[in-house]
Parts: sequence; C-alpha cells; structure tokens
Amino acid sequence: MQETSHTETPYTALGFYHKISQLRADTWNALKRDLGQLVRLQDDSRAKNLVKAIDIKLTRLEIIEDYHAFPSKEDFRHLWSLFDRGEYGLLEKVVKRLVRALISESYRRRHVDLSETDADAEDLETLDALAQLRRGHPASNSSAQPYFELLIVDNLSAPEEEVVREAFHNMRRPEDRFVYDVVTVRSFEDALIAVLVNPNIQACLIRYEFPYKSKYNLSALRSYLEGLSEKSLENQTEAERSILLSTMIHELRPEIDQFLVTSGDVEATASRDIRHFNRIFYRETDYIEQHHTILRAIDNRYRTPFFDALREYSKKPTGVFHAMPISRGKSITRSHWAGQMIDFYGINIFLAETSATSGGLDSLLQPYGPIKKAQEYAARAFGARQSFFVTNGTSTANKIVVQALIKPRDIVLIDRDCHKSHHYGMVLAGAHVSYLDSYPLDDYSMYGAVPLKEIKKTLLGYKRSGQLHKVKLLLLTNCTFDGVVYNVRRVMEECLAIKPDLVFLWDEAWFAFAGFNPTYRPRTAMHAARTLRDRYRSEAYREEYAAWKAEFDALDPDDDATWLDRPLLPDPDAVRIRAYATHSTHKTLTSLRQGSMIHVWDQDYRQKVEAPFHEAYMTHTSTSPNYQIIASLDVGRMQAEMEGFELVHAQVEAALSLREQLYSHPLLQKYFRVLVNKDMVPLEYRQSGVETFYDPVTGWNKMEEAWANDEFVVDPSRITIAIGATGIDGDTFKNEYLMNKYGIQINKTSRNTVLFMTNIGTTRGSIAYLLDVLIKLAKEFEYRWEESSRPERKIIENRVHSLTKELPPLPDFSRFHSAFRPDADGNTPEGDIRCAYFLSYDDENTEYLRFDNGELQAQMRTGRDVVSASFVIPYPPGFPVLVPGQVVSEEILYFLQALDVTEIHGYRPELGLLVFTEEALRNPAAG
Repeated sequence: MQETSHTETPYTALGFYHKISQLRADTWNALKRDLGQLVRLQDDSRAKNLVKAIDIKLTRLEIIEDYHAFPSKEDFRHLWSLFDRGEYGLLEKVVKRLVRALISESYRRRHVDLSETDADAEDLETLDALAQLRRGHPASNSSAQPYFELLIVDNLSAPEEEVVREAFHNMRRPEDRFVYDVVTVRSFEDALIAVLVNPNIQACLIRYEFPYKSKYNLSALRSYLEGLSEKSLENQTEAERSILLSTMIHELRPEIDQFLVTSGDVEATASRDIRHFNRIFYRETDYIEQHHTILRAIDNRYRTPFFDALREYSKKPTGVFHAMPISRGKSITRSHWAGQMIDFYGINIFLAETSATSGGLDSLLQPYGPIKKAQEYAARAFGARQSFFVTNGTSTANKIVVQALIKPRDIVLIDRDCHKSHHYGMVLAGAHVSYLDSYPLDDYSMYGAVPLKEIKKTLLGYKRSGQLHKVKLLLLTNCTFDGVVYNVRRVMEECLAIKPDLVFLWDEAWFAFAGFNPTYRPRTAMHAARTLRDRYRSEAYREEYAAWKAEFDALDPDDDATWLDRPLLPDPDAVRIRAYATHSTHKTLTSLRQGSMIHVWDQDYRQKVEAPFHEAYMTHTSTSPNYQIIASLDVGRMQAEMEGFELVHAQVEAALSLREQLYSHPLLQKYFRVLVNKDMVPLEYRQSGVETFYDPVTGWNKMEEAWANDEFVVDPSRITIAIGATGIDGDTFKNEYLMNKYGIQINKTSRNTVLFMTNIGTTRGSIAYLLDVLIKLAKEFEYRWEESSRPERKIIENRVHSLTKELPPLPDFSRFHSAFRPDADGNTPEGDIRCAYFLSYDDENTEYLRFDNGELQAQMRTGRDVVSASFVIPYPPGFPVLVPGQVVSEEILYFLQALDVTEIHGYRPELGLLVFTEEALRNPAAG
C-alpha cells in the first residue's frame, strides 16, 4: 500500500486535540460497528456506503495511531491489506481484537500480534478484558511492570523504523523495572503533535536530521508554532534544530526525559545550551546503553522516597515503647471490640503508624532523609525551587507563608474575597491590610478577580504617598473557586515595574493540577516566576526595556494614565523574582484530605526568608504529623509526574464533553445555562474577544487564544450553571435535588448558580450520569409547570423572577474606621485588622445591633460610623462581607438583608451584628 493512498484528505479534526482520546476510542468502536454491519449486509445496497465510511474511519485512525506504539505502523498495513482485499469478515475479527486490547490495555503487559487470528489469541484478549473489569483499572495491578512509550524523532524509512523498533525490543529483560514500546516520527511538527496526543510518551530520543513539516495538516500546532516556519529553520544546523525541538517539547511536557543522538561533533554539541537533554549519545553508542539510561531516567521520576521508606518500616519487627498505642496496630489487634477498624482499613495503615519523635522515619519539621528527598522531587515536579509538605491543609499553608514573609505593620495588598485563612493570617501577622476589590458578577452573586489596573492604581497610590517601601506582599487567588484565572506573568511583570522587590503569594488551592497541562501551565505562579527570571536575564529583554524606558520617560510621570493605561516593564537590574504558591494537593491531585504543599520561587529566599519560614513552619506544623498524608503527597507527586498530563487531559476532555451537551440539548438549555467566558469575564478583560471556547461548527478551537492573551480566563473544567430558570435557589438545589435525590455531591453554590467540578478521577460514566440526572430534573420541572394551576404558576414565576432579576449588587469593601487606620491623614486605605480583632475580646468594647428591625440603620442615620467587631461570612458566597474594623455601609446591609441563606458566620440573628461601641473607637489603643 502506498503511504498516502488513504490519507489524501487531512483529518483536520485532529486539531481538536483536547478530545483526542475520546475521539480515538469512539472512532475505533464506530469502525467495529460498521464492520459488523458490513459483514451482515455484503449484498445489501447499503454495503457501498459502509465501505466508504470504513475507509474514512481507517484513514482518520491511521493519522491518530501514527503517534502511538499500538497499533503499530505494521499493524495498520495489515488492516489496510485486509480492507483492500475485501476480507471484511477477517478485518472485523482483527479490529475486535484490537479494540479489546485497547480497552483492557493488554498491549501494556504483553505483545499483541494482530496477524494471529486463532481462537487462543481472541481468548487472551477476552481474559484481559475480564481481568481489567475485575480490577477496576489495569493500573491497580501493582505487580505489573509500568509501561511507557519512547518517542524517536528521525527521518527514517519504513524498514529503518522496524529495525530501530526491533532493536529496542531486543533490549528488554524480565528483570527491568519498566517495559516500553517505541513510537517513531519523521518531522519537527510530528514530534510536537506526538507529545500532545500521546500521554504514554515518557521519553524522547532525538536522532540525526529531520525535516520541519509534517505530511498532515495539524491545526492543533498553530498556537505552538507561531513565528516558526520551514523557511526559518532552513539554515539551522542539526544541533540547533534539535535543541529548539527539545525546548518546545519541554514547554509542552516538561516531565518527558529527553536524549540527543548526534552524528556530528558530540563534544561541541555538549557545550551548547542543552539543558533539557538528560544526556547526549554519539550515533555509534550501542542500544543497550541507551536502553539502560532511559530506564534510569524513568526510575528517577517513579521513585517515592518517603512512601518506599514507610512501606519498609511497616515490615520491620519493632518493640513499641512510645506514646502511641495504635502504632503497629497493637491496641487494635489485641482488642475484643475495635477489630472492625482492621476489617475496614486493613492492617497496613496501622503497621505504618509510628510516633514522629521515635526515630526510624524522617521528621517533617527537620527533614534530612526520605521526606527531604520527597520534597525535592515535588519541587522538580511543580517547577519550584523549594517545596514543603503541609499535613493540615492549605489554610495552614497560607498562614505559614504569610507569617514567614510579613512583620507587624507591613502593608499587604489582598483580594477581599479570598479564602478566610488569609484574613486570619493577616490578624496573626499583624499586617496592615489594603483590600482590593474584584470585579462583581451581580447577575450570579459571585465575584470575578482583581483587575490589574486596580492593583497598579493601589501601588501607585502608595508610591505617591511615599509609603511604597512599606508594601511587602500582593496576595491573590488563582484560580478562584468559580474558575477565574489570572494572567499571572502579566500581573507580576507590571507590578514589579512599580515595586521591583514585591513578593507574590498566589493561592492556587484549586489549581495544583494546572502545572501538568501545556495550556494551563503558563498561568501558574511557578512557571511565571521561572519564565520572568529567564526573560530578565536576556540581552533581548535589556534592549526591549531600554526602548520602553525611553518612550516612558518622555511622558508625564505624575499623570496616572502614564502608569495605568499602558503595559509596564521592570528594570532588569533592580527586579527580584519572589513568588510563593500554596496548593491544596488533595483537592485536584491524589492525596489524602489535608495534604497540601507550599512551593517557592524566591531569589531572596536563602538570604531573607529561610530562617523565618522555618520558624513559621514550626509554629503551625504539628509535632505529630500524619505519615499517611505525607506518603500520599509523595505518591501524588509521582503520579503527577508520570501520568499527570494524561489525567489532566482526560479531566478537561470530560468537562468539554459535559459542556458540549449542555450547550446543545434543548431541554437542558431551558432550565440550565452554562456560564461561558463572556458571562464570567467582562469584555474589557478579554483582549482576544473570545466569548466562548466552543462553537458548534468549529468545535473547541479558541481556548489557546484566550489563555495566551486575556487578562482573565475561565477554567473549562469548572462548570458553573445558572439555575434561576428553575425557580430553585442554589443551596436548595444542591441539597434537596442533587444530593438527597441522586447522591451527587458539589462544593459551591451561589443564590442562582451551582458549580460542577471535574477532576482527574472524573470518568465518562460520571459525566453520563450527571447528564442523565439533569435531564430527569429538567423533565420534572417541565411536568411541574404543565401540571400547575394558575396560582401555582404565579408562584413559580415569582421565584424565577427573584432569582434572575432581583439580585442584590455585590458590595465593595467600604473602608476601615479611622481608629484602625495607620495613615492618620487617610491618604492610603490600609487598616490594622489585628488591633480591631483583639479589641473585640473585651466585652465592654462591643455591643450587638440588629438590622432586621431597623435598629442599626437608625444608628447610622444619626451619623454614627457603625464598625464591625468580627468577621461576617455568609455561605454562600463564603468570603467576609465584613472584617474587624470595617465600617458598615448601606450597600453591605442591603446585601445581607437580601441574602436567603441560613449560614452566616459571625452573625447571630437573635442578637444582630457584633459592633464596636463608640467609646471603644475613641481610644482603641487602650483596649
């Protein structure tokens, strides 16, 4: 068969690589179905159409499978041979075997020879499929050798490809820790598409010379190849092209181990910037050395230092003479009453339990062994300089970072609607807090994020007042609970132009997974920090900065527009990159509850932060940390490095499938409206102009454009649905309809929205179940309307109107009372939240005022500044509407009165709001 005989029409849908794995599986199943029909209808008039449909599907699959090891190119030649000879019955049998092998993943455990058509071969595939069902997933078979695929980039002929593939196959040994197969591609573009569409690729061998262009029209590469062309690479040497390819592969999938095989001057090549290559081989190096080097590199990521040590510890016989009766399971195994814990959990969890101070395992507070190594591996995985495990949640991680960085009276800029742990962290640190307002989404009772212009304006105010030196930290939530994501690099760059040593704390509690996807990764704190460090070190940036500075200096520096209406660039000689990120690893990656991490990219960490960070860590970390949580963080890191790309890709695919159905199903659209980019990000913050990532005609082809350019984007894996048309508020819908009726659990609601979050554990079956439930509910609402009387319909209409038209505007932060304003002249907005917080500890300084009976409003009308003495946090939305020391405004009261939620922390309905007495405000220091 000629190589291009069945590929004359490019499969442009390959460009929608977001859903490539679903496309791959669905197309194979459709091919199997078509072949079954064709075999039964060979004399039917529809047979001709079926043959054409099969030809199209095989052509599409051949392009996809060109980037996978199984089925191989030889396997596909066999399929085409059967098709061209019209042996459709035999072709159906081979395709059935192939599909079973893909579903059961038996190709990962043994060689599948599709040329075998006997019953024994089919029985093997069936047994594999049954075994997979019994285990739940092949990965649970811990005794099997983990499987990966090696990508080889070289312009090889078909016979040469087979020689190379066979050579690596012959290197396999039963004692090897891993087993792998080989994928060969012939061009620069094909190498990039392979690492995008094939998550099994864990290592890459770039060999000799290769052309730039692929034989396929790969539209998925448009955003990654901008500025590159075949012509631009014509004059590059073999080494230059290989290094460029290596850099781009690293940007897409930094976890992939890369190796260079060169036929040129290997010593000269080694002296270049080849930082992304693990090793260079000369072309005459034998295969066995390459084989062992590749396996060692994979093993370096596969190791789990602490989990391995914990497993070894659990096997050791020990005498327990320390303060933990449950250690080694002693208090349980000897119990006549508590044995059900072993029945439920198994014995290993108790065998692995010990006192943190008894020795035998590492110390989380002062790590020197396996925990230290596990944290170093975590730093590598998440692109940090240092990483630290936290076993009591991201609330504690946030307080650790704040305490390590902030001294009393340091000014902190913080988004007001961030997690409550940050507000309490400000109290503990004694920070002077300057709250930033996010843009409101009044129609959905939620906030977006803080506009960059708002941040710059605040920093500029401190600069003009001569207090910029007091500003220490900018604290923002990325991404927000609702999925709004910052352009992290742009925020950091422009803020550093105003204050070159500003420290950034990015609360990425819901974004730990983002580092393992090439679209998400650039908007993470650690990636932005590294990128900016490299950028400011380059000569190209110095030239860019010099040109910008000359233009900037010609403008009026006293005009706010000079600073606010144009991009700013920092001085490369003054700037310091200082970024911290906190991750709720347990929320979006594999970890037990409360497993979190702190990641650091701070050029001044060793000099300024290491000692106070250690003290803060000691302050907030238990002397008896849970070893099982630490072990789960270690394993979760390993999983993220080995298969994070695949799992996050599948998560996004699942979310896109759910969104696609919700966008297009008429009945679902009537009651449930998915909020898209334009709903959650105002146009002024969408520089790309992209309103939605999905178009019914062109598919999912706008996401990269928005994520590359916009100030804010929406994470598509978080699906916010407006339910106002149902006439049911979010809290009721969550509890009475989703949970009580169908067992569907969600985290967040607003007054008229519910949030569905996909994660790396979300399956296509889960998506199908959710869609089925939503359709049933939509039908229920439809029947409710049809069967309602006129008065009942009026009630429903009133509820819908209330939830869609009568939503109270979200209040901005009002102000701190002058009693808590360090700046007596009121030129800057910061407040001493710690002073206000502890002033309320004395009963004589506070009183309760009710606003449901007009008592509080009457006091305000007399001219009194009513000042909150506590945090007031309604759920939802879950952020403080009032903080200690804040003046109560009419807008805040209106919002509180309009809320129809029963859970408001810091508010006692029978008493009212806790506020400061007027006497306490006259002399707060005395309190």
